[in-house]
Amino acid sequence: MFTEHTVESAPAASRAAMERTAAAFGKTPSAVALLAESPELLNGFLELSASFERSTLEPVAREVVIMTVAVRNDCHICVNMHTAKLRKLGAGTELIAALRQGEALSDERLQAVRQFTLEVLATAGGVGDEDLKAFLAHGYTERNALEVVMGIGTYTMSTLANRLTRAT
Repeated sequence: MFTEHTVESAPAASRAAMERTAAAFGKTPSAVALLAESPELLNGFLELSASFERSTLEPVAREVVIMTVAVRNDCHICVNMHTAKLRKLGAGTELIAALRQGEALSDERLQAVRQFTLEVLATAGGVGDEDLKAFLAHGYTERNALEVVMGIGTYTMSTLANRLTRAT
């Protein structure tokens, strides 16, 4: 149903983002081509994603947040794209498999991020004091807690849009 745009067919306000993405990936990913229908969504997601990448959470911890949201929301394209990113970051096969299957992680610090992400989702942000303290006890900060919320928001938007557009 949704149009998988080229740079030429996309709304004018989506074209620069599509060109930047194609330059970064060597091609225009299907999800970007589909989201281009809404320049506001495409540009908003890419800006939020770039901002999340600049957060103080470590790269693998950011990917734990993203994969937790992607698996929860059953977004296959996100799971596949972020599996590749985890491999690029040197994440082990055990960690990747556990994330893909929605299982507990053997790395306690990364499991704390995963569990906190799930708790934020389950409580719509109304995380209890004990759950927040458990997250902080693993060396994370209040800033990191807010960054998890940012990651959840960013990747909830993309996973829902990707599912709606049937991105593959």
